[in-house]
Amino acid sequence: MIRLEQVSKVYSGPDGPVHALSEVNLEMEPGEFVVVRGPSGCGKSTLLTIVGGLGNPTSGRVRVAGEDLGDMSPAARARFRARHIGFVFQMFHLLPYLTVLENVLVAATPSTVPQARSRALELLDRFQMLDRQAHRPAELSTGECQRVAIARAMINRPSLILADEPTGNLDPDNAEIVLQLLAGFHREGGTVLLVTHQHVAAHYAQRTVLLRAGRIVAE
Repeated sequence: MIRLEQVSKVYSGPDGPVHALSEVNLEMEPGEFVVVRGPSGCGKSTLLTIVGGLGNPTSGRVRVAGEDLGDMSPAARARFRARHIGFVFQMFHLLPYLTVLENVLVAATPSTVPQARSRALELLDRFQMLDRQAHRPAELSTGECQRVAIARAMINRPSLILADEPTGNLDPDNAEIVLQLLAGFHREGGTVLLVTHQHVAAHYAQRTVLLRAGRIVAE
């Protein structure tokens, strides 16, 4: 599902180049749940951005679901993301002027629109958010916002979910709920790559990768 070959990412900083990733090699099979752990600033979010095709590596090769992201145009990469990848972020990124249901539906692709509403309601029911479908994000708790964000990530039935610190803003009880929802996606055959600095997510994963200063130092 994911293959990174000698992937490096260098940014220009005020004091010179910043090596966010250095010669990272990583493979994930379809249906795996992998956690990448490491301290803030070690390159975790950069790794997820590159795997998701939201940014390009400075060097190296990135293949996702059998496709080389480096060979795609920006438009082709956007279509690929919509078909194959769901994103979950720490800050939720819900649109404040839309209802819960509308926030889930906003990610639906043209091919899924005919079934999108029933799919969205099914997800909200499963996530115990059906009675909140007409509410707006400001009326929700942080845990509820993250559940909506996960429903949005799953609306197109992706094969891969990329989660960037999805429990970072949550109390332990809500963090547990979010991790259980991702684990449920995994049990149904989905692939999950989750980056975090917390320990708790590792209990749900099949494999934990440790990242330090842009390099994988252990599994």
